[in-house]
Amino acid sequence: MLRLQAEVAGRAGKEAGLFFPSGTQSNFAALMAHCARGVGQLAHTYKYEGGGAAVLGSIQPQPLEKIAAAIKPIDDHFARTRLLALENTIGGKVLPAGYVTEAVQLARDRGLSTHLDGARVFNVAVASGKRLAVLCEPFDSVSICFSKGLGAPLGSVLVGSKSLIDVAHRWRKVLGGGMRQAGVLAAACLYALDHNVERLADDHANAAHLAAGLESIAHVKVQSVATNMVFAQFPQEHCVPLEAWLKERGILTQMLCASRFVTHKDVSRGDIDTFLTEVKAYFAAH
Repeated sequence: MLRLQAEVAGRAGKEAGLFFPSGTQSNFAALMAHCARGVGQLAHTYKYEGGGAAVLGSIQPQPLEKIAAAIKPIDDHFARTRLLALENTIGGKVLPAGYVTEAVQLARDRGLSTHLDGARVFNVAVASGKRLAVLCEPFDSVSICFSKGLGAPLGSVLVGSKSLIDVAHRWRKVLGGGMRQAGVLAAACLYALDHNVERLADDHANAAHLAAGLESIAHVKVQSVATNMVFAQFPQEHCVPLEAWLKERGILTQMLCASRFVTHKDVSRGDIDTFLTEVKAYFAAH
């Protein structure tokens, strides 16, 4: 585990790292380390982590589409604004470098700390051709996940300054994230770090292939693809019968009017072609 923490911190250009069993714990410990008791609206730390920041940390996340307006004035009537948290990728898209620079500079000017939910930051590195350290440099802390595109069974590493990681270490204990079995789990993450980063380009290519195949179907609308996520819109009247059609053919999906498809290590080009063949067959029959 110590080797993993040091390796990830070094690649990210930070002083120290701390292993967590999940990205939710890693993000939350970072928020607590930055804010103590007391982050955009679609970001994972805001929307999809069970309200932990508010329930456990007395932290009140705020939507950041208008960052300057979300920063509260120093006034006893308001909760203190302490942290800017961004997510990259978000919705499969790479945050524009200019946006990151402006947002972080605004945070610095207002005396805020900065955190990056970098669950898929290696996807950003592969898609942009930038080193991990360059992507992490603007932020005081970054949470990096190994159980998504990198294919490890679980695990995230929080990186930042040694003083911040020391505080996060205590919060990991409080959250139940300290495990004597962590070395076995960290070994899987180290393998992923050494073998599965460059292959993320395959996931991006597969996502582009999937998007092109779906886009060729007259009834389907597809958003542009940047990394490993494909967002497609299907006619509402076809969602339930299409899902049943695919299930009968051994393909399990949750077909919604707006569906998200994520390519990863366990999805091959052949799997995608099989899926596309059956979707096209459905619409040809209906």
